[in-house]
Amino acid sequence: MANWSDPQSGATSFATATGARTEAFDAGLRRYMLSVYNYMFSGILLTGIVAMGFAASGMAAQVFGGPGILKWIITFAPLGFVFGMSFGGARMSSGALQAMFWGFAVAMGLSLSTIFLAYTGTSIAQSFFATAAAFGGLSLYGYTTKRDLSAFGTFLIMGLVGLIVASLLNLFFQSGPFALVISIVGVLIFAGLTAYDTQRTKSLYAQVAGTGAEQHVVIMSALNLYLDFINMFLFILRLFGNRN
Repeated sequence: MANWSDPQSGATSFATATGARTEAFDAGLRRYMLSVYNYMFSGILLTGIVAMGFAASGMAAQVFGGPGILKWIITFAPLGFVFGMSFGGARMSSGALQAMFWGFAVAMGLSLSTIFLAYTGTSIAQSFFATAAAFGGLSLYGYTTKRDLSAFGTFLIMGLVGLIVASLLNLFFQSGPFALVISIVGVLIFAGLTAYDTQRTKSLYAQVAGTGAEQHVVIMSALNLYLDFINMFLFILRLFGNRN
């Protein structure tokens, strides 16, 4: 017969229950983060395949090398997908949001096909693997650090706005040294955003675990990390890539 008056019995069962809940939460968090990374890397793979195929077919050179509105549609289509997912994603079903994500990855592939016309294949490969290594380390830091990166993230987002403005200005001035500074700052900003977005993605799990919003958060988090990766890759390519 159990000794109901023994406090040790209650403490043991409580510790066991708490440990079980912790293990279940950790297992769910790992599954959730794995889903985010699976979406992200699948999107990058799809983008790469589309970009290489469009460039190899000769269609990229025809579209971007000649007059017409099509090249501008392809160039700005990814931005349209991002705005659509960011401002309308909450009203979409999970299936519709997923379809938007894959559509965005294809549109990015068409838009990024120009890098195969401007840079050597070796430069693109080297920049990609350098980005992958940096992204892996920064994302791991964001996942494991106990430091709250929220304030750091706010500073980075402000820097991103400044980076966009500076990039637009340089379209008119065409300054080589200014472009170099923009590329260096761009690498630093998206490196920091990788750690910040990873920590933010992890922290969101506690709010959406087991709810209908979890799949939406997985896709939108994958989109954020995808953008961090792609932009860091492009700035690294501009810094170290050899042009054709």
